[in-house]
Amino acid sequence: MLLRRWLYPLAVVLLLGQMALAMVTTAVQQSPTIDEPVYVATAQFYLDQHQVLYNPEHPPLAKLFMAAGLAFTGAALDPAYRGNQTNLGRHLLYESGHNPFELMLAARLPIIVLTLLFGLAVLFFARDLAGRWAGLIALSLYAFSPDIIAHGSLATLDVPAAGFVLVTFWMLWRAREHPRRYLPLAGLALGAALATRMSTLPAVPMALLLVLLAPAVVNPGPIRAWRELGKRVLAAIGVGLIAVAVVWLVYLIVDPRLRWTTPAWLDPSGLKAQVVDLLPLPPSYRDGILIQFRLEQKVTNGFLLGEAYKGSLWYYLPVALLIKTPIGMLLLWLAGTVTLLIKKWVAALYLLVPAGVLMLVAMTGSRNYGTRYVIFMPMMLAVVAGTVVLIRWRWAWVPATALAGFVAVSALLTFPYYLPYSNEAFGGTARTHENLHDSNVDWGQDLPRLSRHLKEKYPGQPVWLVYKGAGVPAYYDIEGRNPLTVPIDEVRGLLVVSDSRVALARNRLKQLIDSSTEIDQVGYSFTIYRR
Repeated sequence: MLLRRWLYPLAVVLLLGQMALAMVTTAVQQSPTIDEPVYVATAQFYLDQHQVLYNPEHPPLAKLFMAAGLAFTGAALDPAYRGNQTNLGRHLLYESGHNPFELMLAARLPIIVLTLLFGLAVLFFARDLAGRWAGLIALSLYAFSPDIIAHGSLATLDVPAAGFVLVTFWMLWRAREHPRRYLPLAGLALGAALATRMSTLPAVPMALLLVLLAPAVVNPGPIRAWRELGKRVLAAIGVGLIAVAVVWLVYLIVDPRLRWTTPAWLDPSGLKAQVVDLLPLPPSYRDGILIQFRLEQKVTNGFLLGEAYKGSLWYYLPVALLIKTPIGMLLLWLAGTVTLLIKKWVAALYLLVPAGVLMLVAMTGSRNYGTRYVIFMPMMLAVVAGTVVLIRWRWAWVPATALAGFVAVSALLTFPYYLPYSNEAFGGTARTHENLHDSNVDWGQDLPRLSRHLKEKYPGQPVWLVYKGAGVPAYYDIEGRNPLTVPIDEVRGLLVVSDSRVALARNRLKQLIDSSTEIDQVGYSFTIYRR
């Protein structure tokens, strides 16, 4: 009896333990990805200067968590340094005498801890819906999700923002029965989401609407429903005020004086600017929204299923998600969705509807860079998948367990290369670069692996490097010349190209690749050619 009582918590500890091991291993082995130096340097700037100046297009909360880790390193920025946020990141990591490995690990560890805590939210949300075994299935999918492990091990904003959104709707679900206890917590979580990424703004009307709809759903009696609805209107206002207060508090933590000057290049006129100006949020937050609108106007390069293109494709994110999600997970998502709609349709308002709306909003974006923009999907749909235990069939646990096991095997086989993962139907991790690019496969993370590989396998051979990333190859003892600056005939030896550059290769780089022989791969993000 005692053994059975401990089996469940032991399973939870093992699932989160392997996830922690996978994330820490990944964090230790990888060089800074493209976005990380900006966030880490901004976090250090918060510590040193206590001001929102760099990276205003993203709110500070996740960067404050990173700053908590950086505080133990003794790092500091040169107060006289002047440069843009990209150069600031390079300056901190590679030009200030600091150890970039130590700084990156210090900034990544708080995000890893947050990711593990969100795993507990997944567990308890699913338990609330369908019992303890639903929680275990949901947690297993979360803990073995290659996308969540990959991005949960980085000092970025995607997982924290998605996690706070998940907690918001979990608290709203619990608030149906205990509103006084959980509605304030929902407001706190919603505020934390808003203070992490502006892409979470569409969650606000959905969350407030759920506060309003709850009595009509739970209490069908007309008199009681209207009375409760009046209370919920006040409750919705309260949740909104708490969320706004959290955002203000986060900005006050960074800078108690709230110093901010609108950049000269940012046009605060127009209908969008007028609407944004009505938001009861700090001035730097509102200007950050306008910067995001400006970024959305840029035409970017995309790559999907072997085809490069300019602009964005509306179906990019669903297809990318299909490629990068384990097959067993996709099937459990589908089974859980059907089960939820049949057995507990009210819960769909708290999971399927928010996930669907946020997905649709993300699909309108102009930047086809990766599934990290919809990292909330494997979180929320893990909870949905757990509801398969509600199927009243004696042997239903067999296929559910088998599919969860298939997910675990698929994730373990890709260890520690989680970022470039794709499922077996699309050729596995080794072939992700043939279908996707950027943060789906190659985000500049493999400079240490490339350095070791070149020293061990190709010592002394001339290297020509085309690298896409935020790292500095020379710091990792990679002495590669730029093949795009000399005549093609002079490029002899090893041609090493980031797979994101291969995907979008044209003109001179395409000629170099077409006239070379592919001989090797490193980290599933670099391709090595012989010339």
